[in-house]
Amino acid sequence: MASILIVDDEASIRNFLALALEDEGHETREAPDALAALGALRERSFDLVITDLRMPGALGGMDLLRTVKNDQPEVEVIVLTAFGTIDSAVEAMKLGAFDYLQKPLSGPAELRLLVSRALEHRRLASMRDVVAREREALPPLTWGDPVMQPVVRAIERVAPTNATVLLLGESGTGKEVAARTIHRQSRRADGPFIAMSCAAISEHLMESEIFGHERGAFTGATAARRGRLELADGGTFFLDEIGELKPELQPKLLRVLQERQFERVGGTRTMVADVRWIAATNRDLSAMVRAGTFREDLYHRLAVFPISLPPLRERVHDIIPLAETLLARISADLGRPLLRLEPEARKRIMAAAWPGNVRELANALERAAILSEGEVVRGEDVSVSGAAPPAREDPRTMAEVERDAIRRALDLSGGNRRAAAARLGISVRTLYDRIKRYGIG
Repeated sequence: MASILIVDDEASIRNFLALALEDEGHETREAPDALAALGALRERSFDLVITDLRMPGALGGMDLLRTVKNDQPEVEVIVLTAFGTIDSAVEAMKLGAFDYLQKPLSGPAELRLLVSRALEHRRLASMRDVVAREREALPPLTWGDPVMQPVVRAIERVAPTNATVLLLGESGTGKEVAARTIHRQSRRADGPFIAMSCAAISEHLMESEIFGHERGAFTGATAARRGRLELADGGTFFLDEIGELKPELQPKLLRVLQERQFERVGGTRTMVADVRWIAATNRDLSAMVRAGTFREDLYHRLAVFPISLPPLRERVHDIIPLAETLLARISADLGRPLLRLEPEARKRIMAAAWPGNVRELANALERAAILSEGEVVRGEDVSVSGAAPPAREDPRTMAEVERDAIRRALDLSGGNRRAAAARLGISVRTLYDRIKRYGIG
C-alpha cells in the first residue's frame, strides 16, 4: 500500500480523507498547511500528496505543488479545489498535478478511485523510466549448442520459482542475458527487471544506489530518492559482479535477503523488498569466502541455485549465429544496410579463441562493420586476438557435425536453401550436394 500526505487547513477534511484512505490499507500523514507539509516531506518520502490549493500562510497549495515537482518529480499530486476555482486546478495540472478533486467531495468512492489511478500512474511511470534506461533486447541465450543444454534446462527449472540464482562464468559469457531470460520466463515477467553492476558504481554511492536515500542523508542529498531495490518492486533485481561488493555492505545485503526488509539511507521507515534476486560473478566466491573477503552466510544465501555459463570458445555451434545476430544489430545502429559475413570472415571468427567472449566478439564485429565496404564483411575486416580454441571432445564424426549444421541452418532460415547456404558460407550448389549426400529432407 502507499504512503500519502494529506494537506488541508480544515481538520474535518483531513480526517475524512485519512479515514477513507486508511480503510483501503494506505498509510497517511496530515499537515495543516504547506509549510508543515514541506517539513514532513523533508523527514521522509511519500508516494502521493493530496493538497488543498487555498490555505492560510505565506505558502499556498500551488507553491507546495511546485516544490514537490521540483524536488521529487516522481511523487504524484492531487489537488483539492473549491467550486468556482476550476481555473486554478487547470493551472495546477499544467504544473504537474495528476488530477483534481472538487470540494465538497461527493464521498469516499470518488477519492479512492482517483488515488488508485494516481498510484497506478506512478507505478507505470517508474517502469517506463526503467525500461528506457535498459539496453536493447539481448540476443538469445543459445542457438542449440549441446554444451548449453544443461544451462537451458537449469533455467527452465528455476525460472518459475522465486529461488535466488547465482550465475557463474567468465566476463562476457552472457550472464545478463541469462538473468533476463530467467526474468522473462518467471511469474514476475510483467514486473521490472533492474540491473546493477557492483563494480560500476563508486563505493560511497553504492548503498544509496541499492537502498535509496532520504533528503539530507548526506551532503548533496537535496531530495529523497528511491533506490534500485524499490524500483525492482514486484520484479527482478539483478546484481552483476557481486564479488566486487564491499565488505561493509555485505551484511546489509544479507539482511535484505534474509528478512526482505530495508530502510533508505538516512531513513527510519522499514520497507518490504518484494523482488526476485539474481546475482552474477566471474570470481570464485568460495575462494573469497576462504580468504575472508566475502561473507560465508551471504554466499550461501546467493548460491541457492548456481548456474555456470560456458565460455564462447566452448560453444562452437553458437558462434556464427551469434555473430550474425550481433552484426544485424550493429548494421542498424550504424545506419547501414544489413551486412553479411564473407566466408573468409566466418573462418576467422570460428578460428579465434575469443578470451573476452561475447563482448569481445561484438566489439570486433562493430570495428569490422565500420571498415567494411558495401554489404559484406570481409576476412581482413575482422580483427581477432588469441589462438584457435582448444578442441572440444565431441562423440560425433565430422560428417555428423556437418549434417547437423546444415539442418540447423535450414531451420534458422525457414527452409530457404539460398539463405541457409549464405548462413553456412557455402554455395547453393554445395548445399544441394550435401543435402543429397546426407539424405536431409
